[in-house]
Amino acid sequence: MEKITVTVLARMKQEKKRISAITAYDYPFARMADECGIDLILVGDSVGNVVQGESSTLPVTMDQMIYHTRIVSRAVKRAIVVGDMPFMSYQASRRDAVLNAGRFLKEAGAAAVKLEGGAAVCDTIRAIRDAGIPVQAHIGLTPQSVHVMGGFKVQREEDRLLEDARKVTEAGAFSVVLEGIPGPISQKISASIPIPTIGIGAGIDCDGQILVLHDMLGINEGHVPRFAKRYVEIAKIAREGLTRYRAEVEAEEFPGPEHTFQK
Repeated sequence: MEKITVTVLARMKQEKKRISAITAYDYPFARMADECGIDLILVGDSVGNVVQGESSTLPVTMDQMIYHTRIVSRAVKRAIVVGDMPFMSYQASRRDAVLNAGRFLKEAGAAAVKLEGGAAVCDTIRAIRDAGIPVQAHIGLTPQSVHVMGGFKVQREEDRLLEDARKVTEAGAFSVVLEGIPGPISQKISASIPIPTIGIGAGIDCDGQILVLHDMLGINEGHVPRFAKRYVEIAKIAREGLTRYRAEVEAEEFPGPEHTFQK
């Protein structure tokens, strides 16, 4: 199978082939996603919510993101791996942004980075791109700006969103995540820019879709966004297994002879 690169993603948009993307944070799930033909694996700062138990993505650090990206990259052979730049890893200065973006490629084996924001971060996107690092943009609902936005709200300002999409494209982003945007607006954005759009809660007309792995596999038993479809219920299956294990231990049924070393 062809290795996915930024040029392959661009060709997929031109050929109207939909792009499948998923978040992953560890070796086993990244390997499964890659073997199942997922095109893009984002090591998201959503690790703060779904793995670390944080209430937002804001506490996630660069060192944590490097760690998770490294073990995901180690598992992947075909998909493109994108490292998510955490809060305050790129906002303070363009120099910090370039250095931190470089860590994802140099230390963690990613092929690209993602950062949040539209027109306001275009100079940063351009600086990282000029350093030879592919950048995925992210507009609409941007979780790192949750306090500025007043919560996790659907973004409906069509003119601003279209302008953000145009500007991140001009700045050199190879693709853009559209999050929490009404479908008709996402359709206009996708038709107006030459780079692939990857939707999450943004409707069917994006060039690709991404979901948080723990939401779509039924691992996360907390709040699940309306747009996140559950394809299996892993948490239910895991609880059944754990309950059977506990019962067998208590009943002295496990370990049996087949699980016990003999002299």
